[in-house]
Amino acid sequence: MHRLQRALDALVERVDTPAPIVLIDVMQRNIDRMQGFAARHNLEIRPHVKTHKCVEIGRLQVEAGAVGITAGNIGEAEVFAAAGFDDIFLAYPIWPAGTKAERIRRLAGTARLRVGVDNVAAVEALADAMGDEPGRLEVVVEIDCGARRSGTPPEAAGDLALAARKRGLVPVGVYTYPGHGSSAPDARERAARDQEAALATAVRSLAGVGVTAEVVSAGSTPTVAFSTSDLITEIRPGEYVFCDMDNTRLGACDEDQIALFVATTVVSDWVPGQVILDIGTKALGRDGNPQRGYGQIAGRELVLSKLNEYHGFLAVPPEETRPSLGTVLPMVPNHVCPIVNNFEELIVTDSQGTMPQRWPVAARGRLS
Repeated sequence: MHRLQRALDALVERVDTPAPIVLIDVMQRNIDRMQGFAARHNLEIRPHVKTHKCVEIGRLQVEAGAVGITAGNIGEAEVFAAAGFDDIFLAYPIWPAGTKAERIRRLAGTARLRVGVDNVAAVEALADAMGDEPGRLEVVVEIDCGARRSGTPPEAAGDLALAARKRGLVPVGVYTYPGHGSSAPDARERAARDQEAALATAVRSLAGVGVTAEVVSAGSTPTVAFSTSDLITEIRPGEYVFCDMDNTRLGACDEDQIALFVATTVVSDWVPGQVILDIGTKALGRDGNPQRGYGQIAGRELVLSKLNEYHGFLAVPPEETRPSLGTVLPMVPNHVCPIVNNFEELIVTDSQGTMPQRWPVAARGRLS
């Protein structure tokens, strides 16, 4: 019997499905493993809390040695700041519209706050938001290293840092996201090399205008194994805390490092060659496609071939035993990050399914 199924079987009478189950012993090993990796390579680790949005898990990461946290938006940062986290990097090109200007000012008054910028207009808006205290806000220039998402060209990083300094903000360095490393197993190292080259260019660009890059920040779980250049000062992995099918397929984690799965029940079996599970896009999100599926049953060659909002279509090939009605199964998601935002709490246990606890997903729904 697969280890995730064994843990689930011990909990089955105490869990209403669908439900996200976290194995704390596996998760703690993941946290300690990444912290050890960072220590060996003289890197600081600033984990991205968007993966778990859970204060208790963030505390485990800091207790293991993380220097602070990375958040994806102001709302996430507010939740963690209220819980006592005092070193926060908003790794996003923040635009302080609406109430965000006042919220950024408040955060900068309660925590060491860094925010991402990738354009001069945002620098001006952030400086305006800080009023007569711009020096309380640190900015990190986001550069594009090939993901073609947000981020200024690396050679222009110095211009943004200089613009920030002229407005009284405190430019402290550069960061990037090598998202193109998630496209295939052999793309991970190439993306990390692109990241290194882009960061080096950006550091030189800052130096050219008299700004020292104290922070040279790299992501992410798929590429972190190759992000070991002496140039890099910190790493921002997120998914490593749980792992998932996408990272397993990429070779960024092993199957035995998967610490989160979603318990799901077979509720219908009328159609030959499939069963219906009580898990759809409302629980899993939409990561996947018909070719690789939308999630996989742990330890079995059974994948979700289609999702409706509350229905999961589990394809059952002729050579596989068809799960019977009422069977509770462990579904490993393709991409773990959307899962936690769909649930109010995580059921936290160990690999034996003992002493389950319920940890709130405190930053759930915080998207702005």
